[in-house]
Formats: sequence, C-alpha cells, structure tokens
Amino acid sequence: MKDLEDDALNKVPALTLGFWIIKIIATTLGEVGGNALSQTMGLGYLASTAIFGALLIVTVIAQIRSRRFHPFLYWTVIAATTLAGTTMADLFDRSFGIGYLGGSLGLFFLVIATLALWYRSTGSVAIDTVSTPKVESFYWATIMFSQTLGTALGDWMADSTPLGYNDSAFLIAVVLAIIAALYFFTEVSRTSLFWAAFILTRPLGATLANSLDKPAASGGLGISDVTLTAAFALLMIIGLLVIPQRAGSHAPASRAF
Repeated sequence: MKDLEDDALNKVPALTLGFWIIKIIATTLGEVGGNALSQTMGLGYLASTAIFGALLIVTVIAQIRSRRFHPFLYWTVIAATTLAGTTMADLFDRSFGIGYLGGSLGLFFLVIATLALWYRSTGSVAIDTVSTPKVESFYWATIMFSQTLGTALGDWMADSTPLGYNDSAFLIAVVLAIIAALYFFTEVSRTSLFWAAFILTRPLGATLANSLDKPAASGGLGISDVTLTAAFALLMIIGLLVIPQRAGSHAPASRAF
C-alpha cells in the first residue's frame, strides 16, 4: 500500500537525458507556436497571451488535481508555459516598451523571488519535494516565470548583442555543457544546477527557433512559424511515445536545499 501511495505522489518526471531532450523540443515549440499565433496569424501579443494563459490555467489545474504522473499531461503544461511565456515576454518587452534587458532583469527577479518564497514556505526548492498541491503551485509558478525569462533573455542575446541567433544558441549550449560537467564531476547543489539548466534551455529553444523562422536577411532560414509549430508538435508527441517516461523520486534525502 505504501508503494502505491508514494507512486501517487510522483507528479514530475525523473531527470533523465530524455527529460532534457523533450524540454528543448517543448521550448522551441513554445517560441514558434507563440510567434505563429501572435505574429503570423495576426492576433497580437495581448490576445495570444490571453489564449495561452487560459490553456495554462486549465492544464495546471488538471495537473495539480491529478493523483499520478501522466507524461502527456505534464508535458502539455510545460508546452503551455512556453507558449504563454513567449507571448507574455513579447507583450512586456515590445508592446509595453520595457525592452529585452529590462524584461530579462525583471523576470529574473520574479524567478528568484518565487524560489525564495517557496523555500521560506516549505524549507526546500528541490523538485523531489513536489508532492503536495502547495509545493506544486510554487513549482509551476517558478517554471512559468523561468520560461518567460528564457524568452526575454534569448531575444536580448540574439537581437541586442553582436551574437545573433546561431552564436547565442552556441554560447548557451556551451554553458549547459558546463552545468552538465558540474553535475557529473562535482558536488555542486543539484537543485541549483537543475534550475540553472531549466532556465537556460528556454533561450536555447528560442534562439534555435529564431534561426529557423527569421528571414534569411536576419540570419534565419525563413520557415513559416505555422509549419514549424506543426513539425515540433509532432516531434514532441513522437518523443513522448519513444522516450521512456517515469515518475521521479521524492526521497527527502536527495534534497539539495
């Protein structure tokens, strides 16, 4: 009976290589999907944010109310955060005139503030503690802010620095490789490394998407966002069907902080 109860509390997937592969696919899908609705279809950032925000609320509620880990539900919520994060970041950075750097700094503060409030409330921000509605609410709030931060950060690197899309993606990939090395060869906090990697995979997906959908004159391939959205949605579904998915552990001994 205890095993069944423990399994019922496992609401997030184990951190395997497959997790990160699907995460990068989901972040790229969020970028092209957000652009497809707000720009290609002409709905604008505000209406698109409202649509994706509604999708996010519905899926988060379903995820929190679920008693078990359901891969398709979990990754649907992740995709919803990337879609809403894309249009929300563009809304604040472009429509409200905050700018990429201002948006990135503001969202970074929100991520840190959410993690601090989470830690103060529960004593840990490790993902192996995500086993109650309260903790899961903090988890998804942090993810939402981190996805939005990733969009703003990726846009800032690609558009406001000399790096451009491809060099920005390469630089982020190098930093992620360093994080992976720290994970395998040092005792650096696993929780810190997780959140660093989770945040950075978002601008990686954004810059990869921009290298595909931006015009050739801007350094991209000029592929339609609608086409890319369909392609990455299909790729994500295939990934979920092919890559093994299992619930993560919630052992208190594995908490980093």
